[in-house]
Amino acid sequence: MKIGFDNEMYIKTQSEKILERISSFGNKLYLEFGGKLFDDYHASRVLPGFEPDSKLKMLLKMKDHAEIVIAIGADAIEQNKKRGDLGITYDLDVLRLIDAFTNVGLYVGSVVITKYAGQPAADAFRKRLSALNIKSYLHYPIEGYPYNIPLIVSEEGYGKNDYIETSRPLVVITAPGPGSGKMATCLSQLYHENKRGVKAGYAKFETFPIWNLPLNHPVNIAYEAATADLNDVNMIDPFHMEAYGVTTVNYNRDVEVFPVLNEIFTRILGESPYKSPTDMGVNMAGNCIIDDEVCCDASKQEIIRRYYTALCDLKKGTGTKEIVYKLELLMKQLNLSIADRPVVSEAIRREEETGHPGVAIELPNGKVISGKTSDLLGASAACLINSLKELAGIDHNLHLVTKEALEPIQTVKTKYLGSKNPRLHTDEVLIALSVSAATNPSSSVALSQLPKLRGCEVHSSVIISPVDERMFKKLGLNLTCEPKYETNQKYHN
Repeated sequence: MKIGFDNEMYIKTQSEKILERISSFGNKLYLEFGGKLFDDYHASRVLPGFEPDSKLKMLLKMKDHAEIVIAIGADAIEQNKKRGDLGITYDLDVLRLIDAFTNVGLYVGSVVITKYAGQPAADAFRKRLSALNIKSYLHYPIEGYPYNIPLIVSEEGYGKNDYIETSRPLVVITAPGPGSGKMATCLSQLYHENKRGVKAGYAKFETFPIWNLPLNHPVNIAYEAATADLNDVNMIDPFHMEAYGVTTVNYNRDVEVFPVLNEIFTRILGESPYKSPTDMGVNMAGNCIIDDEVCCDASKQEIIRRYYTALCDLKKGTGTKEIVYKLELLMKQLNLSIADRPVVSEAIRREEETGHPGVAIELPNGKVISGKTSDLLGASAACLINSLKELAGIDHNLHLVTKEALEPIQTVKTKYLGSKNPRLHTDEVLIALSVSAATNPSSSVALSQLPKLRGCEVHSSVIISPVDERMFKKLGLNLTCEPKYETNQKYHN
């Protein structure tokens, strides 16, 4: 994979920028952490070279200065809201995040349950946290938030919230997902700290949009594609332009709420420390792009992938036409089409040739390898095996796993496990390949090529099974599918 982003530079300059911001506020900073603190695969796809755990590594450089507070909305707990990428509820993700942070050496101080209005599920979760020796606090809804400023900045507003006890200069406020009340938590803490005579500050750390890239830069447009369901729109920061005469990029929600934030800062601190939404940010990602063309190409592919995902979500009944329309507009903005994704035409050609689903993978050298549906293997499994053969330089006519070895697996699937599909999925063929590797040197060499698939592009001519989808994701391939099923059945699993 071509590299367009200097990850080491990013970790160094980003940590320095945050430490600089802490010192400007008398050694106490509440940092609203937007996006994912780790597993940031969107950033790693559009900024090749950015590692998914870069932000975590950056915080580890400051671990003696930092503590983490995790915010979760009581409404999300009550509604059993789930993370779309992981499929687990927000409350379970809080526990997952605590373990993940603690295991790498970061200090998790507490959990704050925001928008609390007596929800029974929130009470039960708080009891669970207490049993696990995790401190928790409650923040309450404020009528007219965020526009009823006199009430918000009063004893009946922020003053009613629990004061979160913290002990370190940098307090990172993060959450399982959007709408968890991170910003409100930061501002409530500023109110309480100010009452206690502590000169605390607030800053925002959000990777996208990148403020010092052009508005229509593919990296920034890829962010709009990623948040099409939220209807976020990138825009020039008018407050920054007015204050400094410099063009910077922000997004609509931050620009719209800035006058309100400015007034809240003024009421709490006596004066606002910021003249624009861009001022509030500490993001240094734009300074670490070392090959703009590579990042542009990667971002364009991400936009096409998001378009295909929206089409498939619409087919599954989990998406909307509005999201598809927005992504079509973003593609037109950059003169993109599905023809710009090489694996698409090859997968469709394979289906037209055989009359059954086809799958294609683009390897690191640009060569596109395809796989067809057969009696033994599904198209995804066949394409995976063919790609490993190509990477290992193995003759495509050589069988890495014999038919005799595969048939017992089919028997177990259909006779004992009740599956109607005898063909092997990607996970099953990899297990068979692993067994074969014990006695077949070619199978062993093929298996060792798996890491080379990370970052490769893959496309299926039909919506693939959840099993194959998960396996491609685990292997690090970037998957898209045509928005149709292999059969006309009403239930698909």
